[in-house]
Amino acid sequence: MPELFKLTRVPTLKTPEAFRDHVAKLGIDLPCDDTILLAGESPLTTPLDRVTLNGKTAGNRIAIHPMEGWDGTTTGGVTEEMQRRWQRFGESGAKLILGGEAMAVRPDGRANPNQLIISDDNRAGIAGLVEMLRQAHAERYGTTDDLVVGFQLTHSGRFCRPNEKSKFEPRVAYRHPILDAKFKVTDDSQVWTDDEIEELIRCYIRAARLAADLEVDFVDIKHCHGYLLHEFLSAHTRPGRYGGSFENRTRILREIIDGIRADGNDIDIIVRLSAFDFVPFRPDPEISQPGKLGPGIPVDFSRCLPYRYGFGVNPDNPVEHDLTEAIQFVALCAELGVKLVNLSAGSPYYNPHIQRPAAYPPSDGYQPAYDPLVDVERQIQAVRRIREAAPADIAIAGCAYSYLQDYLPHVTQYLVREDWVDVVGLGRMVLSYPDMLPDAMANGELASRKICRTFSDCTTGPRNGLVSGCFPLDDYYKSRPEFDRLKQIKKTI
Repeated sequence: MPELFKLTRVPTLKTPEAFRDHVAKLGIDLPCDDTILLAGESPLTTPLDRVTLNGKTAGNRIAIHPMEGWDGTTTGGVTEEMQRRWQRFGESGAKLILGGEAMAVRPDGRANPNQLIISDDNRAGIAGLVEMLRQAHAERYGTTDDLVVGFQLTHSGRFCRPNEKSKFEPRVAYRHPILDAKFKVTDDSQVWTDDEIEELIRCYIRAARLAADLEVDFVDIKHCHGYLLHEFLSAHTRPGRYGGSFENRTRILREIIDGIRADGNDIDIIVRLSAFDFVPFRPDPEISQPGKLGPGIPVDFSRCLPYRYGFGVNPDNPVEHDLTEAIQFVALCAELGVKLVNLSAGSPYYNPHIQRPAAYPPSDGYQPAYDPLVDVERQIQAVRRIREAAPADIAIAGCAYSYLQDYLPHVTQYLVREDWVDVVGLGRMVLSYPDMLPDAMANGELASRKICRTFSDCTTGPRNGLVSGCFPLDDYYKSRPEFDRLKQIKKTI
């Protein structure tokens, strides 16, 4: 039986020099400064002057990624847990809230029955979230003049679970020879027709109008992680107006933006994009042990070559990326007036190591097959290449920084200073330490006990019907009954 590789955990690398030595042994290019620069000196504190959003210049280079909540009402409304999360976003010191919450544009587009829906019925609650965020930011930082807040608009497509947490009700752009079985796609009736797509586009237009009415600064048209609009980018095998050629696979974005403008809505627009995707992965059954998943390996894709079911992937070897179309897509976004592209990669549903490199897998994932820093570096370098090729009038945000842990400030300040990226996006790690980077730049160090160690509880919990939150580090969630339930669930992984 093959053996698991021995993971060197980031907290054991006690100095930046030790971190760089480890990176060198891995053979990857991942720069790391010696010291954390303080506020006023750090490139992370410089305004984002490459673009404006709603006429505003974001006051620093720190952003909060949108997150998919599992803790709303069954009608897609706001709850106490959601309010607390948005308040913490405001307290974080980030000047770009890149969507706040993934908001479904219609009820059947929810990834879970408790996901927020942007609708007239939920208008007051959503307005309250924005007000709470801005107030929290003003109380801590004195002003919101340089704070930029938007909504992410989404339809979950293949991953829809709008009625029951355990039941997929997928609607897909095309039939997928590997993913269909896993996500319960059994019939061509689950594929969107062109007429249905036109109605969906109208849903996005209505959602953008509501966002403008609520006076947020932009909307994010979600194209990432295998959700519906991202899946259209890989619809090479789909016939008709929305599949096949690059022009057809990007048509839905163009028609959404055209529709927003035809509606007389001048709200600014950004896009979150998975720049590359690989085939699905699974735990290696030969190395799996009771209570411990095996390392991730790609499923057998030999019958699917050339691989025509991904975006930004080498069709002859779909465990390698090809950024040609990602670069082309960003250029198209600039032509359409999109102000910022927030880059990610892969999908948390079928290759989570790409998107969220982690030491500990979620319940539906697998162990790392190699050092997760390799996946961090791959995303950082992909973002660098896309940023270098991007038109001057569009900004690029990056992600996959959580696994850097203690060295996140050291690495990200380098990336911004050297123009590898314009904006540093932070995701679920802010659930445990929302003011991580402002704290680092105030004190020259981090509070180690607050740092996300990529336990993946924030994913394992929701995957098992629990609310989303940081169960290991946040006392608010430690005190809930779900804390003990999650511990029992993890024993069965």
